[in-house]
Amino acid sequence: MLYNTVCVLYNTVMSRMNVSEAREKLAEAIDAAQSEAVVLERYGRPAAVLVSVERYEQLLDAVEEAEDITAFDAAMADAGDNIPWEKVKADLGWS
Repeated sequence: MLYNTVCVLYNTVMSRMNVSEAREKLAEAIDAAQSEAVVLERYGRPAAVLVSVERYEQLLDAVEEAEDITAFDAAMADAGDNIPWEKVKADLGWS
């Protein structure tokens, strides 16, 4: 890879709530999700994560960016022989 991308998608603080409690306190769970991820647990195991719309959109953007980076890296790896800059300039009529 030609570059390193660092993206903070969510803070490291997460609330945990079992699904039954989330049903009873849905408004509170949604409020908490505005500032942190809320892990919903079923039988003591993570079952889902509740996040704000803003964070969800950031995650989608990050996935799209990662896919673009992967496609770019694949294209660069499959680029074939390099063309000397002087030849490129000559072909474009720049020299």
